[in-house]
Amino acid sequence: MSLELLTILINALKVVVVISLVLVTVMILTLMERKISGWIQNRYGPNRVGWGGILQPVADGVKFFTKEDVIPGHVDRFLYFMAPAIALVPALMTFAIVPFGDQMNFFLFGHEITLQFQLVDLNVGILYFVSIASLGVYGLIVGGFGSNNKYSMLGGLRSSAQMISYEIPMGLAIIAVVMLSGSLRLNDVVMEQAGLWNVVRQPLGFIIFVVAAFAETNRLPFDLPEAEQELVGGYHTEYSSMKFSSFMIAEYSNLITSSALITTLYFGGWQVPGLELLSLPIWLEQVLQILAFLVKTAFFIFLYMWVRWTFPRFRYDQLMNLGWKSMLPLALLNIVLTGAWIAYF
Repeated sequence: MSLELLTILINALKVVVVISLVLVTVMILTLMERKISGWIQNRYGPNRVGWGGILQPVADGVKFFTKEDVIPGHVDRFLYFMAPAIALVPALMTFAIVPFGDQMNFFLFGHEITLQFQLVDLNVGILYFVSIASLGVYGLIVGGFGSNNKYSMLGGLRSSAQMISYEIPMGLAIIAVVMLSGSLRLNDVVMEQAGLWNVVRQPLGFIIFVVAAFAETNRLPFDLPEAEQELVGGYHTEYSSMKFSSFMIAEYSNLITSSALITTLYFGGWQVPGLELLSLPIWLEQVLQILAFLVKTAFFIFLYMWVRWTFPRFRYDQLMNLGWKSMLPLALLNIVLTGAWIAYF
């Protein structure tokens, strides 16, 4: 087998494995969200389907697949059908540039293979994330417009205003990280944090990025595009069955990706402090690095859920004021302080 064909097969296998793991994790997170909300609100949560409610995500999947797919007669059918896919595809694509382990060399069929624990190692990986993540808003806008419903349309307009407002401070927070690492490759960002994590050098940028990530993923307290008390559900009001489920899968996929990026940009990614001092076998180091990355990412997923069931929803004017009057000036200040740090220290 030629090296080129072997490389193609390995990359195809990585794509299948990673996307499958993300989709399975989405199922687990739906149960995790309900259990955490039950714990915070002092109630049980799902506890009927399977032992301790563990099969509840499977029951939900069966329900969505078998539920009647109601299509209102007043919708724009082309836009109505396209919107869930437009929301879901970018959510899955953004995870492609996240490194969740160091590269490893091994021999297979007489060839030396360099296996990267990352779908694609782009030299402009951060720009790829910013550009692809910004496409997700079109799914919400198209869904609201294609539904031909005033509440859905308002939800789509809210989502566009919200995401544009918070993409700017998020991008500025990322610029400060790029200034420190001197590279747009996420692997370089991770390697640059071997001595000191960016959360220590960029505490303000970290806070800005986390808050903006909450708004980008439409999570409470920033879920104004689907505020039920005002919009009867927002942009997905007219959706049911698997189309509605696609929007939810996109939301949880974005949750995973943003948590992984917080880990990568500010918490050293797969770096484990002091691991190099233990003189462990290469394979064991790889396993520990991947586990460290998964634990860090899981913590931030828990943080998302904790905040959702703890803080009340913002009013829309409060949401806009926070983005434009507070976070944008702070993000610009953070860039100035980062430049001064690089110049004088």
